[in-house]
Amino acid sequence: MAMTVKGCEHFEEFKEDASNMETLKWIHSVFVIGSPPKHKQIKICNSFCHTCRNQGPYIHACLECVYFGCHEHIREHTQNQVHNFSLELNYGQLHCTSCNDYIYDTELDNIATKNRMQCKKFHQRLFQCTSWDPTEEERELLANQTKKVCITPETTIGLRGLMNLGSTCFMNCIIQALMHTPLLRDYFLTEQHYCKYVQGTCLVCEIVKLFQEFYNGDETPLALHNLLHLIWTQATYLNGNRQHDAHEFFMAVLGLMHKHYSESVSHPTKINAHSNAANCSCIIHQIFLGGLQSDVVCQNCNGVSTTTDPTLDFALELGSVTEGGRSPCSLIDCLESFTKAEHLGTEKIMCENCGSKQESTKQLTIKTLPIVTTFHLKRFSHSDAGIKISTAISFPEIIDMTPFMSKRKEEKPFPADNRYSLFAVINHSGDSANRGHYVAFIRQHYDYWYKCNDDIITPVTLKEVLASEGYILFYHKQVLDYE
Repeated sequence: MAMTVKGCEHFEEFKEDASNMETLKWIHSVFVIGSPPKHKQIKICNSFCHTCRNQGPYIHACLECVYFGCHEHIREHTQNQVHNFSLELNYGQLHCTSCNDYIYDTELDNIATKNRMQCKKFHQRLFQCTSWDPTEEERELLANQTKKVCITPETTIGLRGLMNLGSTCFMNCIIQALMHTPLLRDYFLTEQHYCKYVQGTCLVCEIVKLFQEFYNGDETPLALHNLLHLIWTQATYLNGNRQHDAHEFFMAVLGLMHKHYSESVSHPTKINAHSNAANCSCIIHQIFLGGLQSDVVCQNCNGVSTTTDPTLDFALELGSVTEGGRSPCSLIDCLESFTKAEHLGTEKIMCENCGSKQESTKQLTIKTLPIVTTFHLKRFSHSDAGIKISTAISFPEIIDMTPFMSKRKEEKPFPADNRYSLFAVINHSGDSANRGHYVAFIRQHYDYWYKCNDDIITPVTLKEVLASEGYILFYHKQVLDYE
């Protein structure tokens, strides 16, 4: 028999009025779930703060009047108007003003479950939680456990130093970023990986173990000797006790994890650079894979030849001069240069449209954005003994990728939300790819940042993170879907 949980005395009084519950059900259905589909327009057009006009984060709907507010202004509204309840529209959480806290009630969960089941497509979110009704066996196990792990905003769970095994900082910083990639963490902590490899040979299994080690509450630094051995044997160009490029290691890990996942499932997905990578169901491609569109335009007839290629990151040049006559000094500058049309020179290319060889221009744009967008600032010149480009490149905490997309906002009836939040930064100190030291800045929960310098972890401010040099930047999509 399912366990019944009641919220607070104020919500019990609220539930006595049937019209209140009908309002709650309707708001949850339309603005949290977005069902039925005809209400999608209502959701998109109205989900913004009526005071500051911002679309997030944490928009709430007052349940006692027609008011939508952000986290700050909904509190002012409910207190000034003496309205007791508001519903958070991203995760469907109910806030009680009298209790000054979010409350949980079994009836709330029933409403959420019913609305999800009636929706044709489940709304995918970053942290979608449902209630758990433990079995008798699970209750007994929980009762006998004396060690309890409590998650608070200041918790250090998930923060673990990594021992340097001899010039392995390039590996440590990437592992720190992966361990704090939200969807990757959620996937591997729920034991979704089923391996068919020989024990001790699967990189994905080793990553699963690392996630469990990171989030078990222990703070003792870890030594990644097993992971290093797997990398040495399966990506031989990274073996040896010398410094390697962190970006090269990152690409190798993603590639091997995709390979091992694909070969472990019942129907392996064969993916290469020329195939439709969007068909791959592995967790790596679901999170990191995007698409680049290349448009080659004939200067004679304006005919356009378009191709799309998959990509796991966006490699941005730092040395080219932008339209304003200066070298890029910000991430936005780099992206503008990356997506700027360029003349291909005097060499003529055959145009399929007019059937003749003509001069052409080429422009790259982003066809598909991944959930996690990584920007590789190309600081190392491989043609010049790995000499480092130390140009200062500023980068924002939040970036809107819409201007760099193949389709602009005005081409869609409702604009897609292409905003991303920074959650990890890899930095390199030194003068070349073969020397120096790597550190990682990672975001813990919402507003806590830490510097991971091998086995030493220290708190830092966002200002310090944004002032750092920046080599690989990790951004997470703020809104996954509006379905």
